[in-house]
Amino acid sequence: MTIKEITHITQGMPTADGAGVKLTRYIGTPELKELDPFLMLDFFESDNPDDYIAGFPPHPHRGFETVTYLLNGRMRHKDNQGNEGVVLPGGVQWMTAGSGVIHSEMPEQENGLLQGFQLWINLPSHAKMQDPQYQDFAPEAMPVEQHPHSQIRVITGTTPNGTTGPVKNHYIDPLYFDVELDANQTFTQPFKSEDSQGFIFVIDGRLTIGEQNRPLKPKQLAVLSKGTELHVSAMENSRFLLIAGNPIQEPIARSGPFVMNTQAELKQAFDDFRNNRF
Repeated sequence: MTIKEITHITQGMPTADGAGVKLTRYIGTPELKELDPFLMLDFFESDNPDDYIAGFPPHPHRGFETVTYLLNGRMRHKDNQGNEGVVLPGGVQWMTAGSGVIHSEMPEQENGLLQGFQLWINLPSHAKMQDPQYQDFAPEAMPVEQHPHSQIRVITGTTPNGTTGPVKNHYIDPLYFDVELDANQTFTQPFKSEDSQGFIFVIDGRLTIGEQNRPLKPKQLAVLSKGTELHVSAMENSRFLLIAGNPIQEPIARSGPFVMNTQAELKQAFDDFRNNRF
């Protein structure tokens, strides 16, 4: 058994995306360009409608997956293939863009707190041109494992007690947990592969990680080392995301909304989009 430790801590980079939605980018910045297989992580949190009301109007994607997970608020998504739905707090939309999709994500509220995450996950070369698909799950479809001093909402992956999330992904064996942990309690998670790449994002509270007991504060992201087991201790009542997956280890050619393996494939993606082949 080898214990995962913290290799890097980032505060993220304030920015804006879509039609001006204010957010903080943690993965996909000059500080942390990517974390194979994860390409981007954005966190948005505001109760000021001016920060989010313009949303993310129609835009294209090809070659990767997007995961939208909300803590507060509502977000409606539509695409050019007739799919439509609303992401609610505790619910998730896991979209496999594949060969190409044009979609929008717009707030379903005119005021109040909008808080959540968007994660981009790479696809291996053999899966980049598959047909687009969605995995949409309402909050009540998400299993929640309850313990006297902790709670684990399982989006994908399996806890040590066997609770398994509904999202299926055969490329990176992903794990996506939303964990609540009481003060002075410990959370432990084993990993099938020592090479599994992962990170923790602290939503609330303060944590320490691994045998080094490195502390983490709210709104910090900690990159984890290789290892077969993770130990998290709560210094106070805390909530955090644990996200991990197996690296794809392939070349990345990336520009805007497209992520391919070569510049030629990237050029083809832009050409296909311009010529309405999505």
